[in-house]
Amino acid sequence: MEHLLDPQWEGTSTEEPASPTPHIAGNRLILDVYLDGCKRFLQVTQNEASDLMEVEFLRLSSNDAMITSAVADLPRFSHLRSLILKGGHLWDDYGRCQKGLLSTLPPDLSKLSLLRHLDLSFNNFSELPSCVTALTSLNSLHLGHNQLRTLPDDIGEMIFLTDLFLMSNQLAELPAGIGQLKNLEKMDVSENKLLSLPEEIGSLQKCMDLYLSANNLADLPETMCNMMSLQKLFLHNNVLVAVPAGLASLPHLSRLDLQNNRLRSVPIEIIQCSCVYLQGNPIGEPEPSLLSEDESQSLDMKELYVKAEDKSFCVTTDGCWVFLPYGFHLCFPPGSVSCNTRIYYQILRPDQQHVRLGHHDVLLSSRTLELQPHGIQFLQDVEINIPFAFLKPEPKREVVIRTYGDTDEKWTDLSTTTKEKSTHKMLATCKTNHFSWFLVVSRLVEDYCEVSRMGGLLFSSVNQDIRVEFPPGATVENRMVRMQVLPVSKNILAKITGDSETSASPLLCLSQSSSANFLSPLKIQLPLPPGVTGDTLDRSRLFLLHGDPRAQTWTDITNQVVLEITHIYAHFQVDHFSWYWILYTAKSFVSDLAMNVYKNLRTHKVNFVALQRKRDPEQVLLQCLCQNKAESTVKKLQDRYKGPEPSDLVELLEGEQFFATFEQGLKLHSDRPDCVNGRICFVFHSHLKNKKEVYVESSADRMDKDVKGQVSFYRGSVPEGLLPEEFTKHRKGSDWMASLPIKLPKTKYPNGGHNKQRKNYFLPPLNIGNPEVGYLTETNLLSIASQIGLDWMNIGLNLGLSYHELQRISFNNSKDLNQLILDMIFLWARNNSEQPDCVQKLVQAMRDSKRNDIADEIEDVITLGKQKYTQSIRRVGLDQGNSSEDSAIVMSQS
Repeated sequence: MEHLLDPQWEGTSTEEPASPTPHIAGNRLILDVYLDGCKRFLQVTQNEASDLMEVEFLRLSSNDAMITSAVADLPRFSHLRSLILKGGHLWDDYGRCQKGLLSTLPPDLSKLSLLRHLDLSFNNFSELPSCVTALTSLNSLHLGHNQLRTLPDDIGEMIFLTDLFLMSNQLAELPAGIGQLKNLEKMDVSENKLLSLPEEIGSLQKCMDLYLSANNLADLPETMCNMMSLQKLFLHNNVLVAVPAGLASLPHLSRLDLQNNRLRSVPIEIIQCSCVYLQGNPIGEPEPSLLSEDESQSLDMKELYVKAEDKSFCVTTDGCWVFLPYGFHLCFPPGSVSCNTRIYYQILRPDQQHVRLGHHDVLLSSRTLELQPHGIQFLQDVEINIPFAFLKPEPKREVVIRTYGDTDEKWTDLSTTTKEKSTHKMLATCKTNHFSWFLVVSRLVEDYCEVSRMGGLLFSSVNQDIRVEFPPGATVENRMVRMQVLPVSKNILAKITGDSETSASPLLCLSQSSSANFLSPLKIQLPLPPGVTGDTLDRSRLFLLHGDPRAQTWTDITNQVVLEITHIYAHFQVDHFSWYWILYTAKSFVSDLAMNVYKNLRTHKVNFVALQRKRDPEQVLLQCLCQNKAESTVKKLQDRYKGPEPSDLVELLEGEQFFATFEQGLKLHSDRPDCVNGRICFVFHSHLKNKKEVYVESSADRMDKDVKGQVSFYRGSVPEGLLPEEFTKHRKGSDWMASLPIKLPKTKYPNGGHNKQRKNYFLPPLNIGNPEVGYLTETNLLSIASQIGLDWMNIGLNLGLSYHELQRISFNNSKDLNQLILDMIFLWARNNSEQPDCVQKLVQAMRDSKRNDIADEIEDVITLGKQKYTQSIRRVGLDQGNSSEDSAIVMSQS
């Protein structure tokens, strides 16, 4: 076989200069230079099978008609280090390169555990075979010039990749898992169909060359400013309208190509950077006369980028833009403060304390922004920008930013504008002169007017047929009157009531700034229900209902008012405000019918999901999904999770509390801040993910048999004490909603390898972080370690431990998984305990390892610790963050 392995005998290599093959030691088999190379390859495998183990470098042409048969024999070459199966060796009559014939690969290819270089370019792959992502030792992967439409999220498990080539495919997005490729140095995704980039791309800390040209990118995530090793960034021939100014601060950047985009304005930091190429952009500032004074000033303001571990920032009299974590940003115009002012902030998860929703409101922002000092008064309004998930526009609804007023102690809605930030995200913007809590809400369109003693008229912008007339003398003092309208489809009404003849007018919601009744009756006009006219209606079937939003009751007031009917309208007079509704039905018990219809209009049909991670069944994902999202979400997760089908449909209200509890021998491994008595608390929001990942264990030993239990979901807040036995045993009761089976497989480790009781193991006192930016005690670290399980290697690499360190720890603890994990996490903690951002690095490592359950728990512990620390400081009078004296500001003189 020696002659076949001699490169000189084989002829000249046709490898492309642009993608040079790395040096491979050992024997080579180069057959892609022959038209019948695959035939020769099959002869070699049949005649000289004893020498197959010698081959480390193999090249075949995928244009060869026998390539499929040849590929089937590849798993026999167990010592392969480089495998090239590219097409492009033939041309058609027009001189165009012909792609290869490969569109799939045999699953056994994953057995080539020594493979470091794989080239599948110029083929017809529409999806990446699972055997490729299983080659976790690969350093270089070439997939250019295929038909790839998506990439699997588990591509992030190929943690030793240094080079990834994906040019000329059909990719519209990159998976979040791309951020786990911590060793990636070069990535080419040019000539695809990318619309946006994942935030996780900023985690590619070793990436030096990034090619993103010839896509459909309109903006870039701010996280790209964290790619500190980046030297070359190619973004030409996109549709960019903005670029982060922070790119200019990357220390090693030698080329930033922004040519042929749609940039009309570019941050001054980018323009001043010598390595930037901007030709082909419509850059040109508008005439000064076309800009307002505020807009002209904002162009010159400096920008502050606040890190997650910082809890405050300083605003000067010159004003500034402030960019906070999670996409929040603020604009302080020049002169908004009279002296240097220290501003404190918190970014909180939605909870009952910081979220106030009306009956028809929907929460859109996944985080609540708190700015302090509360009640501070600015000399000019401050602009607040809050990101939220994309929402399809509806004529009857509007998006507003809601805030809490410390003066009047009420939640109010601010005048808000929205714009599309990217394909999946939008931005809500408002201006305010005070600080408190801020969140984004979708509400029914609100029309309003101020009514004086001269009277007035208020129309609905949703339905012009609805109006309220205020006669002169109805009020002595001016009142602000507000109107909301909820249209009710006849089809939906028929589905709820089971009666196709029942119809209803739009629901009219009226409110006012005064608690006093009007001095004289107001005249309200409502359209008659669809299909009903004044000439044909049966008055005995027409009902006017008055609603009490607090008691959630409906009262028939048909006989208490004078109801005037015209051809298409109903007119009536009242002296106070509430909710009004006209029903046209032959059914009895109209008040109860209205209550049932109204409740159904507010409810969402949901499924509950409980999935176990395939690699670590003790990690359980719990999620509550709206009916139309359950199937697609479970499908996306099936590569990494397994579990039962989603539960039957259940009805929940927006903002309704529920909790999950593990039963029949299962329990949470450790308490979390969002747990009460071992039960996990949720608040349902239809436009949020409603997802939590937890770690469970069994009360029985699992060394001999599986443990079969269940997780159940109950309506309401967590009750004190134990649940009634009939709830958990027979699944009964008005609070029970669903139960899903959970099975923990038997294991060779006692208690699943996560027993807390250790023998002869001493841990020196160790705490990391500090109370101000995040503090974890030794007890917290023990709890974290107990939940890591089989993900310890991936987490260790993401924490920055070397592969050799992890191998040494594994060798020293080959029979004790728990000891191994403790050694790993405490080795990292001892080496990083003095670093100010060590806690944030721990959180990020968990997220990069797809352990959001642990990351969320750490963040909750940190938030709780910060709150306790701040409260203790305030008790002794050392913190002025909420002081209202001297204009309620904390000053740092410079």
